[in-house]
Amino acid sequence: MKTPEIKYKLAEAMKSCMKTTAVENITVKQIVETCGVSRQSFYRNFIDKYDLVNWYFDRLLEQSFKEMGKGETIRDGLVKKFQYIKEERLFFTAGFKGDEQNNLKEHDFIMIYEFYCSLIREKTNNPPDYHTRKLLEMYCQASIYMTVQWVMKGMTESEEDFADFMIEGMPEHLKKLFSQIDIL
Repeated sequence: MKTPEIKYKLAEAMKSCMKTTAVENITVKQIVETCGVSRQSFYRNFIDKYDLVNWYFDRLLEQSFKEMGKGETIRDGLVKKFQYIKEERLFFTAGFKGDEQNNLKEHDFIMIYEFYCSLIREKTNNPPDYHTRKLLEMYCQASIYMTVQWVMKGMTESEEDFADFMIEGMPEHLKKLFSQIDIL
């Protein structure tokens, strides 16, 4: 079995385990027994169960943001992200509960922050300045907090409405910059 296939098989097993067990209580043994691969296969692909959760989250994030800056807007990317989160409600509800080292919330912050910095660099041919990076840090942290709240409280707003709230809450400096580089 090829590495990507094993990774997705392990992710499906992790999601299955999350139906009955909190992430912090799931063991690698449970995951590999659920999907029928060896512990060696698990550790060839992931450092630990949190690495597996973060890898799966990365695949979802890549799908939702891959077209941003190539005709799609931040709003389009956010709507897709929230649709994936809603489709994978169980996974994200369980994943966002954890506060351990290498947790999903911290990983989400790093991925989104680096994505925006990279997009700014790509569109302007310059890295974001100190002021912009600080505003991005605050905005990304706040957006993750609100996403976690949205998930934990039952996702009562539609994905579109929630994306609109995220954009409304964006600092004016970032709105102006993102408009200038044609992604807002």
